[in-house]
Amino acid sequence: MTAAPAEPGQQQPGRRARLTPRRLTPQPLALHELTLRIYYEDTDFSGFVYHANYLRFMERGRTEWLRGLGIDQHAAFAMSPPLAFVVRRMTIDYLRPARMDDLVKVETGLVEMRGASLDLTQRVRRGEDTLVEANITVACVAGGRPVRLPRLIHEVLAARQGGD
Repeated sequence: MTAAPAEPGQQQPGRRARLTPRRLTPQPLALHELTLRIYYEDTDFSGFVYHANYLRFMERGRTEWLRGLGIDQHAAFAMSPPLAFVVRRMTIDYLRPARMDDLVKVETGLVEMRGASLDLTQRVRRGEDTLVEANITVACVAGGRPVRLPRLIHEVLAARQGGD
């Protein structure tokens, strides 16, 4: 009996996890956009989005940005030792509130890539209005310690930047 192939992001039994992107074709550098609807559960008693929920929205944006680049976080975490991206630093400006039923876009873009970290910019927008702006440093860690970005991830990101 032959085992069914694993879904993307899942490891086949008996195989060691490898970090392989689903797509390596360089594309023009652009901000990734994730559209979200604001629900009642996202708001506080005033009817505005609770400030900490923007962090969740931006985490989703970063996750979808990586997924869109073909970087599989499940495969990275299945490596030995597990590789993960963790927020090291974030500065955030809350400019305008979002309200229940708003459609917002979370924009994510790479600013700079270093040996073991990425500097990203993120914005949450409603139409043309910028609601929240953030600058984030994400560190690559394995075994609880910073590690250099794997070569494959570095190559994928460099191709998106038009670098080498």
